Amino acid sequence: MKPCISADSHIIEPPHCYTEFIEPKYRAIAPRIEKNDKGVDCFRVEGMDNRLSLGFLAGAGVSTADFARQRALNFDQLPRACWNPLDRLAIQDEEDITAEIIYASIGMVLCGLEDYNYKAACFTAYNRWLETFCGAAPTRLYGLAQTAVNSIDETIKDFRRAKQMGMVGMMMTGNPRYEDYDHPDYDALWECAVDLDMPVAFHILTMKGHDVASAFKPARGPAGLGFLNIIRGVQDIMGVFVFGGVFERHPKLKMVIAEGDAGWVPHYMYRADHGAERLGGQSSLFSKPPSHYVRDNVWFTFQDDQTAYQNPTMLDNNKLLWASDYPHTDSTYPNSQNILSEQMAHLTETQKNAVVHDNVLGAFTLAGAC
Repeated sequence: MKPCISADSHIIEPPHCYTEFIEPKYRAIAPRIEKNDKGVDCFRVEGMDNRLSLGFLAGAGVSTADFARQRALNFDQLPRACWNPLDRLAIQDEEDITAEIIYASIGMVLCGLEDYNYKAACFTAYNRWLETFCGAAPTRLYGLAQTAVNSIDETIKDFRRAKQMGMVGMMMTGNPRYEDYDHPDYDALWECAVDLDMPVAFHILTMKGHDVASAFKPARGPAGLGFLNIIRGVQDIMGVFVFGGVFERHPKLKMVIAEGDAGWVPHYMYRADHGAERLGGQSSLFSKPPSHYVRDNVWFTFQDDQTAYQNPTMLDNNKLLWASDYPHTDSTYPNSQNILSEQMAHLTETQKNAVVHDNVLGAFTLAGAC
């Protein structure tokens, strides 16, 4: 099997990420690490009540029994690979990973900020820091920039700036400031994304109602439902693009649904077609059954979703993207290769290579990747 490319890995933003890279106007209120009432390092974000435990974000390889202790770790106790590029390369070598697509961690939570100007300043700062991180190993660390979608014109500028910085795609916020993503005014943005060959990536926990807080405290039912409800957010985003006619108008637009698993996708495609046929849907906005747009335009990352390997609809469509999710709690580290061997035992060598390596090269343009 070819060496793996993780299609969804993360960094944990270091203390200076926002305070040193943000524009001076916002420096006094930039996201920063402070001690909570228990003396533990947490990120404090202006406009948000909850402080974010860094240890929980760095829970890769930590047993469930040790989570409580993990939450009490300070920044200097986290693995250096969370934020240091050279230490990250050692983790890649340990796991037989040749490259990673890098997503934010604190930036996922920042997607929920109501002050879009402040959010835009935070994301600009993050992008500047991420450029330095990926620049240390540009053929093994490939960054996704972030944009607040404060306005369409600003977002187009964000895309162009990200391309110049060497980013390979855009990590989108779940909720734009103006209208929703299927509004025709966004067509100029999608044209820009296609022209720049910049896929739009929607990660779980970055949209209202399906954010980090809701994962631990769902609107209804026991806490365990929060984990199950996470995926609903990215399903809704994909539905906006499919049923809103975005992929009809922009057939070359690439979307990546990150960390939402993939076993559910064949049923989603069936149900979307069923609804469009029986109930009409918004059939005037698209010329093909909805499943065709999912099949042609959307890639899906997952860690250990065994059901993703069971359906030929997914396996033979080159849209499955394996990911390690390092260093987050749901990561397959340090057992990635064992999990892959077990779950992909029934696949052909071609299918295995597609999932762990080739498909990500279809989604992203990774200059210099092996």
